[in-house]
Amino acid sequence: MTTMEGLTIDTPRGQARAHVSLPDRAATPGESMALILGHGAGGGITAPDIQGAASAALAGRFAVALVEQPYRVLGRRAPPPAAHLDDAWRSVIDQLRHGPLAGMAVVTGGRSMGARVACRTADATGSVGVLCLAFPLQPPPRRGAAAPTPSRLPELDAVTVPTLVIQGRSDRFGIPPEGPLRTVVRVTGDHGLKSDLAGVRAATAEWLARLPSG
Repeated sequence: MTTMEGLTIDTPRGQARAHVSLPDRAATPGESMALILGHGAGGGITAPDIQGAASAALAGRFAVALVEQPYRVLGRRAPPPAAHLDDAWRSVIDQLRHGPLAGMAVVTGGRSMGARVACRTADATGSVGVLCLAFPLQPPPRRGAAAPTPSRLPELDAVTVPTLVIQGRSDRFGIPPEGPLRTVVRVTGDHGLKSDLAGVRAATAEWLARLPSG
């Protein structure tokens, strides 16, 4: 396996960083695939579920890229507006697809906020699939709020390629429904997805194995 750590990528929203791992050889010549994952709002690419999904992909001979958004590269915890995140993400994917992941079909995804970014940009990035780790379906109501918080289900419904959502059974953000192209796997635990990493890895591996290469 070839590893490229900390690749700096210039985006319209600042410098992002990608950590790329390439298998020694593709599962089948001409069918090379890559999984690109983004992090949650206040976390990073070392989150246990991200690492678990990445290890499952590598075991299946997928290339893997873990991406740090520009605000995290700068050491900030609070994310910028969604449009800024999406701009940076599209730029990163485009440069990876013309660089170390050239010629590969791409599956995009991430945990929580990163999953939302991948869903919103799936068409623009040419993704053949989307992997959502702990999709934040509906934020818990704020104290004293007169109306419920809006659901993010439209972001999932807008995805037109196969989608896997891995969700903790006790996730405070709720659990999305399945759909024609959407598989939802419930594992033990909450939004952190730390309680059943074996389940995260297994669900990721099984779904990736049956995903068409585009």
